[in-house]
Amino acid sequence: MQPESHSYFVSVIIPVFNDAERLQVCLMALAKQTFPRDRYEILVVDNGSSDDIQSVVDQFPGATLAYEAQPGSYRARNLGITLAQGEILAFTDSDCTPAPDWLEIGVAKLLNLPNAGLVAGRVELYYQNPNRPTAVELFDSMSFLQQKDYVEQDHFGATANLFTFKTVVEAVGPFNTSMKSGGDAEWGNRVYDQGYSVAYAEDSWVAHPTRQTWGQLYKKVVRITGGGYDLHTQQRRRLNLRVWLKLLQDLKPPLRTALQQINGSHRLTTSYQKIQVLGLIYAIYYVKVWTRLRLQLGYSSQRQ
Repeated sequence: MQPESHSYFVSVIIPVFNDAERLQVCLMALAKQTFPRDRYEILVVDNGSSDDIQSVVDQFPGATLAYEAQPGSYRARNLGITLAQGEILAFTDSDCTPAPDWLEIGVAKLLNLPNAGLVAGRVELYYQNPNRPTAVELFDSMSFLQQKDYVEQDHFGATANLFTFKTVVEAVGPFNTSMKSGGDAEWGNRVYDQGYSVAYAEDSWVAHPTRQTWGQLYKKVVRITGGGYDLHTQQRRRLNLRVWLKLLQDLKPPLRTALQQINGSHRLTTSYQKIQVLGLIYAIYYVKVWTRLRLQLGYSSQRQ
């Protein structure tokens, strides 16, 4: 007798923008899932790439390419949802490599969750050279895509590794396409606020590379800070005194928080690494403050 999970059809949705090489690796991993191949489809949604995405997708039977001309990964995901044939939706990204049993475990976790809203799986961050991670890689691995914390503290999951039912999307609505970042948090909070259960799946994991350069990290921090601003402060006006007071308070160096972060991380094994990352924490902290100040003055948040 087949497991209950195999009686459901799953739609895997992957937005992509100019990432053909890593998309190919992602699709190779999806072609080797332990989940029955005739029980899932792969929907790749090209969001205006100049890369030849079509030739990559054509290599994989069961993978379909769609096009979303309007920029924004949430628009691309929403198109994938519209096209999906599955009762279950599984989201990942083109720069992720799913484990062989990613679908098997994620779908089973969703089906076994009472009043299931979403299941977020682990994102295993890895370094280009595991023996010599850079300060940027260390900081990235400590600070972003912490799925367990997202689920347990903030009630959402990043779309790098996310499972839900299509009926849940129909009930709470699709992703908010006006948001340039943080749309997964906003959507997950809607799911939670409407009484659905959210859960973390440690064993349903995807691998994801850490960012390697300051430029990559800077762009990510600016984007995420803008998304957070859009989510939490879009109703505030420029002359809101409390917002300005908070910005002034944030000019104070974050020494205590920074020391707690580096001393509490198992990833930092030497004093040299701790000193490097401490410097990065300070730099990133003031990038966030500067970004929030610009947004408060009326500048727009940025997309990826």
